Amino acid sequence: MRVAVYGGKGALGSTLVHHFKSKNWWVCSIDLGENIEADANVIVKGDTLQQQADQVKGDFAKVCGEEKVDALFCVAGGWAGGNASNDDFVKNTDLMMKQSIWTSVISANVAAFHLKEGGLLTLTGAVPCLKGTSFMMGYGLAKAAVHQLTKSLAADNNGLPDNTSVQCILPVTLDTPMNRKFMADADFTKWTPLSYVADMFTRWTEDATSRHPNGSLVKIITENSETKEEIVPE
Repeated sequence: MRVAVYGGKGALGSTLVHHFKSKNWWVCSIDLGENIEADANVIVKGDTLQQQADQVKGDFAKVCGEEKVDALFCVAGGWAGGNASNDDFVKNTDLMMKQSIWTSVISANVAAFHLKEGGLLTLTGAVPCLKGTSFMMGYGLAKAAVHQLTKSLAADNNGLPDNTSVQCILPVTLDTPMNRKFMADADFTKWTPLSYVADMFTRWTEDATSRHPNGSLVKIITENSETKEEIVPE
């Protein structure tokens, strides 16, 4: 298998790169920094969305050559809070748009030209952002846009290769070192292990019949250390 991980230097992205390499897959990491475990790296540069998109697409074409990828996983992102009166409201909203919307848009653009027919594209949303998020408005706005983009990419005339499966995962809380640092008193039995996501993505890549319907928003729900996938109703 040949796959790409957008956000391959982050907590979840690094886990994915390591997991896929353990299966002897070819892996390209796309991020602001290099992941030395990956077979190839595309380092994101540029100040505007267009600049980043042009650079990522160009460099990705160089490392991939004529060979297309079976899957592209966009797991880039971040978190920032604040409501409309917060001093950092506009700044945080701008950051959330760059970390979630820009990365998802570029991933879709790369997939349009470098994904195999019948391939897999995953984006990353969030369960809380299915409704209002007054305490984290910028984050909610950005993730809601990713949810909408998922639906558009699964609609007719989407520009993706034939039979592409587009899935958007909606975690509640991922069990990352950073989350444990800042939420040390939380109930970790409700946090989703990164290994679960890695195994799920592996399953979806290897077995197309295991994927949810095209355009699904897939909640990743963990209770009492047991994790399940649940599709958000239309």
